[in-house]
Amino acid sequence: MPSSLKFSPKDQKILKDIYNFARNRGVKLYLVGGVLRDLILKKEKANPDFDFAVKNRAISFGRSLAYKLKAGFVALDQEHGACRAVKKIGAKTYTFDFSDFRGKGLEEDLRKRDFTINSLALELGKVFGNKDLNNVLLDLYGARQDLKRKIIRLVNKKSFREDPLRILRAFSFAARLGFAIDREALNLAKSGKAKLVKVSFERIREELFKILKSDKAHACLVTLDKLKILEVIFPELKKMRGIGQGPYHHLDVKQHTLESVRQIERILENIKDKETRNFFDAYICADRSRRQLLKLAALLHDIGKPKTLRRKKGRITFHGHERLGVVLSEGIARRLKLSNEESYSLRKIILCHLRPGYLAESGHPTARARFRFFRDAGREALSVLLLSLADQRATQGPLATAESRRRHEKVVRRLIRENSEKGKEKKKARLLDGNDIMKKFKLAPSPLIGKILAELEELQAIGKVKTRQEAFKAAARLAP
Repeated sequence: MPSSLKFSPKDQKILKDIYNFARNRGVKLYLVGGVLRDLILKKEKANPDFDFAVKNRAISFGRSLAYKLKAGFVALDQEHGACRAVKKIGAKTYTFDFSDFRGKGLEEDLRKRDFTINSLALELGKVFGNKDLNNVLLDLYGARQDLKRKIIRLVNKKSFREDPLRILRAFSFAARLGFAIDREALNLAKSGKAKLVKVSFERIREELFKILKSDKAHACLVTLDKLKILEVIFPELKKMRGIGQGPYHHLDVKQHTLESVRQIERILENIKDKETRNFFDAYICADRSRRQLLKLAALLHDIGKPKTLRRKKGRITFHGHERLGVVLSEGIARRLKLSNEESYSLRKIILCHLRPGYLAESGHPTARARFRFFRDAGREALSVLLLSLADQRATQGPLATAESRRRHEKVVRRLIRENSEKGKEKKKARLLDGNDIMKKFKLAPSPLIGKILAELEELQAIGKVKTRQEAFKAAARLAP
């Protein structure tokens, strides 16, 4: 814990402007919650956000301040008096949230907050002129002690009943901060989990993706699974529990998917190549990255197995589980209200996750087979390849031999290198287009033209066709 506590000069400047504006209107503002928690933990955000509590009329005050600062403004919750102002200052974007007291006074407001680590308060005027803010922080519920102990503890036992989403928030804070959730909170989360069905999936999505953003996502998901909270969010996962998978696997389907998340987390953590890291850190939608989506895909990649389970002559099979998995994942994506691009990527990863394993079976996949994999996986080829590695590493049954694992790793790593090389190459221009085909062979527009062009593209990519003359000869074999 820091010996002294204070805001940076830049933050003090903007806070001073807000304080002066409030003082001129006779409004007393209190800084509350996360900004004070992060100040103690010395966690700096690229884009700072400040939460303020005010006795009443927070929306009216926030709107006036936003006008003064020439900032963006949105009313978040009319019923509970909450609003937000957003202001870009230099390279940073500042977010200022204002809300009415959740009770008759500040003390009652703090008592109604979720966790002790978010129950700190500081009168805004005391930010200035104090060399150490530790001396003026209001800490009624042991927040600083819990921050020191690295514990997520409820302010009051009614917290989860007042807002069931706080169950997931406990886990997202634990994941992000590396804290433990205390026993009472875990017990209350388990007993109150059913009420999560009443929470909007947009709110659930935000907390879920915060968990997935952390490098401790696997540990949180395991605990959520043990408490059977994960099955409330994803009822589809419940059917995976207890389903054995035969001698290649050492875990049932449910535990295998969780182990796959652990393995994908390890792989992502150990990526050294800057270009690859940037690929997975890139945001697909809002503040949700491909890294987070890949962990979700790892959790859902075998979701189609329960319904495709077949037993024949002592063998267990799951033929077509990847295709059914796509259908089920589409439903989940709609519930979570993922963007079209996120839904597309999730479908691609799940649909293609078996393909690298098939390629690895021979040990030497042909140029044609490799081309078709990259064509079908598209921009998610690298995600598919990493999931395949994680999937294989999570499979440690007696028939999963060391030799088969080495072969799989070798082929997948080769494909990863090839994918990197493809990203640096310029796409080859087509030797022929649709008009060339129709004119040469006197064909009318039809799906056949597309089929011929696709075949020519494949032949050109693997070096079988290099000139227009060779392309026409190849096309002649396909034309009627």
